[in-house]
Amino acid sequence: MEPSPKDGESAAAAEPSRGAGSSSGVVVQVREKKGPLRAAIPYMPFPVAVICLFLNTFVPGLGTLVSAFTVLCGARTDLPDRHMCCVFWLNIAAALIQILTAIVMVGWIMSIFWGMDMVILASKYSALTLPSTPRL
Repeated sequence: MEPSPKDGESAAAAEPSRGAGSSSGVVVQVREKKGPLRAAIPYMPFPVAVICLFLNTFVPGLGTLVSAFTVLCGARTDLPDRHMCCVFWLNIAAALIQILTAIVMVGWIMSIFWGMDMVILASKYSALTLPSTPRL
């Protein structure tokens, strides 16, 4: 009798130990589900994202407001099916939420996390778009 899987383990993860060989395994894919506001964060160049983080840290919502205009300049987002103007207004709405709730500290904290997300997305985007140089 085999023990039942513990919390956090799935029955599928315990399956390869049954004897099919060491080369068989289970592939697990994790996808983050983003809401429309979070998915509207644009993929900006890294220096612009750092400036937006700096602005969001000291003036809540200002960096998010700047990032909204990068959408009009062609920055892509995780909302490819939405029109550019719709994504622009989603970013404006996020900036207004951050500005209006900064009084009770919620907007300020949200603004800093928003800026950190911009930098993370920019670093992923720059890693994907930079051509690799051959090593000699």
